[in-house]
Amino acid sequence: MESAKTNYFPILLVDDEPEILNLTRIALGCEGIQNVLTLQDSRQLLPLLKEKKVSVIILDLMMPYLSGIELLSTLVSDFPQIPVLIMTASDDLETAIECLKTGAFDYLLKPVEPNRLTSAIDKALKMNHLQNEVTSLKECLLTGRLERSDAFADILTCSRKMWAIFQYAEVISKSRQPILITGETGVGKELMAHAIHKLSELKGEFVTVNVAGLDYVMFSDTLFGHKKGAFTGAEQQREGLIGKAAGGTLFLDEIGDLNPLSQVKLLRLLQEEEYYPLGSDILKFTDARIIVATNHDLLQLMETGQFRKDLYYRLCAYQINIPPLRKRLEDMPLLLNHFLEEAALSLNKPKPAPSPDVVIYLSKLNFPGNIRELKAVVFDAVARHNNGPLILKDFSVIARQLPIESTDKGDLYDKGEDIFNVFFGRFPTLLEVEEYMINRAMKLADGRLSVAAALLGISRQGLYKRVK
Repeated sequence: MESAKTNYFPILLVDDEPEILNLTRIALGCEGIQNVLTLQDSRQLLPLLKEKKVSVIILDLMMPYLSGIELLSTLVSDFPQIPVLIMTASDDLETAIECLKTGAFDYLLKPVEPNRLTSAIDKALKMNHLQNEVTSLKECLLTGRLERSDAFADILTCSRKMWAIFQYAEVISKSRQPILITGETGVGKELMAHAIHKLSELKGEFVTVNVAGLDYVMFSDTLFGHKKGAFTGAEQQREGLIGKAAGGTLFLDEIGDLNPLSQVKLLRLLQEEEYYPLGSDILKFTDARIIVATNHDLLQLMETGQFRKDLYYRLCAYQINIPPLRKRLEDMPLLLNHFLEEAALSLNKPKPAPSPDVVIYLSKLNFPGNIRELKAVVFDAVARHNNGPLILKDFSVIARQLPIESTDKGDLYDKGEDIFNVFFGRFPTLLEVEEYMINRAMKLADGRLSVAAALLGISRQGLYKRVK
């Protein structure tokens, strides 16, 4: 049962009969629900809720002092976020309808079968969790707050798009539903998955598996392990990586390349949270949180029959799409500076200062490999660089792709001529220099404010005011 493996506040049982409280607690315990509070005096319910948070209330109707019917309207009014399950011996249809109209989540008749009770609790817990997520998401979007920005420290960005993604990731991090992360190669999907794992505060490990190229047997053995003698060469029993991820997160990368038979295996794991090691008939269970990632269009793969629809809909309860570098160019100066520092440290060389044209030309490139490709390009440039500023010629691959603007003015400047006389024919005013610099930057940046601002060394807002 999924709710039994989910972090939740206690489930509160309210009944004036101690035998019912005890039997219900035992029944829930057998189903794996241990976090249970009991209350025999209904007068203590409202004061208790002001001091303690609970996930679900199971409320008896017929009680002395304050009846369940009297309490229900107050609970719905003052504590709308808490689902209330009515559990009573009264099978009066009008009473049941009235309770549901008032706002009860479900109506259960005593004696309640354990499966019926746990199913109702499970649904109520899911509803409670979804309501909390919606509330948290609204707060994040309205306030722009991020409680755990440290979890995203490895993802370098100043992009508003990325910040909005961080806020969403923080909201869904506590859920145990699967998460699908999409985006082009090199955008940082694994870094995002690892950040979500940190935010989840799960005690287990973060385990990564790249499923691309794994056939059915290799996939099953890698994830679920095998029994000794399961196949030729299986001389010892082996625990799969799903076991290693117990209590933590299992990250499956390149999920779009998973073969059809392995997709069936994964679907069962997601639906039932159970699996069989290869060669074993002993069923095992897992509480690992599943995050998957792909650079493929899964909807297109579904249309061609290469990806199961039921698996896709199971995976996309939460979906995060990370934009490519070309759609977050405001990050280019930040990433360039970071990779220059990394490269200089790795190659034991002084960090070179890039010329302004470098940022501009890098921003004009497509970078199909995104941040990973940018890193490789910068490392190569630093390796080639000898002295002076880092110029476009140091980027051998890029220098061949783009026409480099050359003017006699640059040569004059290099020879120490009077640069102001060359451009203005006289010594200009400060306002004239500023206007020229802004126009030049905007031209080089093809009118993109964020790139021009990076070139000028000012904020986007500051440039906007000047342009306006």
